[in-house]
Amino acid sequence: MTTIAIVGLGVVGGSFAKALKQKPLSDECVLAIDSDQETLDKALADGVIEEGESHNQTILQRADLVIICLYPEALKNFVQSHKSEFKKGAILTDVTGVKGALMANMEKSLPKQVDFIFGHPMAGRESKGYAYADGAIFQGANYVITPRPENQLANIEKVKKRFERLGFKRISIVTPEKHDEMIAFTSQLCHAIAVSLINSDHPERETASFVGNSYRDLTRIAKINAPLWTELFLENKEALLNAMADFEKQFVAMKHALVTENGCELEEMFQESTERRQRLEEADTKLNQL
Repeated sequence: MTTIAIVGLGVVGGSFAKALKQKPLSDECVLAIDSDQETLDKALADGVIEEGESHNQTILQRADLVIICLYPEALKNFVQSHKSEFKKGAILTDVTGVKGALMANMEKSLPKQVDFIFGHPMAGRESKGYAYADGAIFQGANYVITPRPENQLANIEKVKKRFERLGFKRISIVTPEKHDEMIAFTSQLCHAIAVSLINSDHPERETASFVGNSYRDLTRIAKINAPLWTELFLENKEALLNAMADFEKQFVAMKHALVTENGCELEEMFQESTERRQRLEEADTKLNQL
């Protein structure tokens, strides 16, 4: 029997619980720890967990795999305060969207009796909480592992196989630095742009009467979990600032073309962006066919 413990039944943790329920193994038992008893009661009523505790009493001591779905600071505190309670030989993993500074800060506090394999599921929702959890969000999603030198290859393979079963399409193994660089560009910068765009609006303009798909699509992720994304931005400050600087260069160049009424330069920018988008789509299609 493999016992899986999920710590934090928010939108990601709850989605893991539901995904495991949708694709169960006969020798698998799913437990959960969440500070909110109502959330635990709901998960128990839904049948996605078999037991729940608001504070660890016996779950960590029994769990073979612990998926910790907490914000970065809460993750650090949880591991530090429970380090002696984890089962010897257990595999631990996380879901946080930053890795470099986080892993460096946690290195000395990681329990010696477990194998902590840092990971990041590239899936989520704008809304937060168990009510928005959905096991289907992992279907076709990317998953990134940032291993430590101490990680056992056999355990990394176990994590990969288990998460592939839940629907993750591509599981990449990269350095923490590479992860943070790419996440700064493909995720955090996008959120920064969406937030800046919607916050630049003037309320008196009655924007809702003029909204089209472009505005809806670009501002969808501006509906944001403020405490979480504040932590993520600050934890990954250097990589995000670099991504913002590269974006700013392109934005300033476009402004200059407008000021100087340089239609040729604008057209070249649009052509290049179209070609880049097409290449991205082609590469994504090829990866999905693997």
